[in-house]
Amino acid sequence: MIDEYWAGRISLQVHSEPAQSFSASFELKGQPEQGELKLVSPLGSVLGVLRWSPGEAVLDSGNGKVQRYSSVDDLMAQATGTAVPIAALFAWLLGDPVSVSGWSADLSRHGEGRISAKRIQPAPQADLRVVLDR
Repeated sequence: MIDEYWAGRISLQVHSEPAQSFSASFELKGQPEQGELKLVSPLGSVLGVLRWSPGEAVLDSGNGKVQRYSSVDDLMAQATGTAVPIAALFAWLLGDPVSVSGWSADLSRHGEGRISAKRIQPAPQADLRVVLDR
């Protein structure tokens, strides 16, 4: 399987108490089974690098602190504050409107490099937006 590569901006808002929001530039490469997601602040500093492969997922915060998780789903939940379906994200980036329980993806602007998805359940609700670099 060929590794995919995307770069752009990503934002996630979690409608929890208190509300959480996250926005960063990103570089995503790999596949749902094995890959890397680098998150960069608006000022250019690396916020973290998430790496995963079968049976292991690692969050490197760049300050010598490395956290290990049993799955990419656990890693994404810890890094972003909510469970983001990484396999679906790869499909959405490819323009495939794969459905995920509790999530609704809007790919109507995929041709413009824009993707949005909403998690309706379980609570709390969340909004994910991706803008790809051209």
